[in-house]
Amino acid sequence: MTALFKYAKVIRSKNSGPFEVTLDILFDDPAKYQHFKEQNVLTIDKIAELYQISPDQVHHFVYFDPALGIKITIARDISSGSAGDRDVYGAQQHAPLMNIEVEE
Repeated sequence: MTALFKYAKVIRSKNSGPFEVTLDILFDDPAKYQHFKEQNVLTIDKIAELYQISPDQVHHFVYFDPALGIKITIARDISSGSAGDRDVYGAQQHAPLMNIEVEE
């Protein structure tokens, strides 16, 4: 088993407007991307579990084959820049994805 941060080329997050965060996972090897996709390790339910949200707060979950990537958009609990917001740019929200185990 390998942690996703060692398997994927890029794992990142950013704001997708003031009320959503987008998570991106990008691969540089088509075989690794396809292998990860076929394992079905990452699902809407898994995202909900990792981020402690309900599945309906996962607004988009897309495997985008031409880019060898996965794009996930989730609702923010607090709008960007509001009192109590801990990550105005949404740039630190990818951390829960990093240790997902990938079977090699």
